[in-house]
Amino acid sequence: MQDLNRRSICTKRQVYSNGQSRGGIRFGVGALAHLLRNRFYIGEVVYRGKVHRGEHEPIVGRALFEAVQTKLAASATDRQLRLKGSPAILAGRIFDDRGNRMTPTHTNKRGVRYRYYVSHALLQKRNDEAGSVSRVPAPEIESVVLKALCEHFGANARSERTTAAEDRDRIECQLDRVVVKAEALEIQLVRSSDRPEGQSAHKSDDREVATPPGTVFTVPWSSAAFGEVKGILHSPSPPSRLSTETRDGLLSAIAKARIWIDDLVEGRVGSFSEIAMREGKVERHIRLLAPLAFVSPRIVSKIADGIAPSDLTVTSVAKRLAYSWAEQENYRSSGS
Repeated sequence: MQDLNRRSICTKRQVYSNGQSRGGIRFGVGALAHLLRNRFYIGEVVYRGKVHRGEHEPIVGRALFEAVQTKLAASATDRQLRLKGSPAILAGRIFDDRGNRMTPTHTNKRGVRYRYYVSHALLQKRNDEAGSVSRVPAPEIESVVLKALCEHFGANARSERTTAAEDRDRIECQLDRVVVKAEALEIQLVRSSDRPEGQSAHKSDDREVATPPGTVFTVPWSSAAFGEVKGILHSPSPPSRLSTETRDGLLSAIAKARIWIDDLVEGRVGSFSEIAMREGKVERHIRLLAPLAFVSPRIVSKIADGIAPSDLTVTSVAKRLAYSWAEQENYRSSGS
């Protein structure tokens, strides 16, 4: 994106019959991802979900294209793992009033973490495209949204003992998106047909509550009042728990190792040496981290939730990993 911006290369501009136009702006994440995944550039055409060989000549080599897809897949897996373990429960569902996604971010000061949601336009230095409210403290906005959902569905008031997992489940089950405006939050609910498989309808006491398609309601709030709040106060993680950096490093390494093993099993690569060349690493590094693909799901979940022992590191886990999940979990629970 930086290279495209330096060369003043913008997205394709389209003018509609009503005179309105779209595009002609700097490349963002969405537009760039579409470009990087476009099979048209390797001589193929996608029609109704199926890939067909086109009559045109490719302008990108297949090997390069597939390497890019592998890296995109690894990044997506890594991002999902990090989101699962992130306290930012509105990530992916919160937008400013100009349609920009708001991204979770934080600052640290004197050992205390302050969390925020910031308009993606602001992060990309497109300040003129950001909404009327481009930055909000995360804990306060999350609390308002959760309270609004509880009240809308007639649930009991949110308890101080509510766990982060319960709050996340409520958001995933009930909230489609929230739009941050200057004087109100616009909350759009998940339609029944869009609810993840296995999740029941929303409940009030013991009764199921139907959600009309596209239900939207607003909750008044004051951006000025929130502007005076510096952010969310989070005490530093206890010394016995994983640091954020260690957790993210472990999740990233596990995600990459899973992709490497999948590539070997599916025959997309023939050896660790090929993977090493693709990743720009020495083969010894790939062989060291490959066992991380077989870490117990329970251990991965603890790492994502930040409750794994603080002595876990990428190297220590890779070197001492047992073959059996039961042995892995027993080893970690023993504290040895």
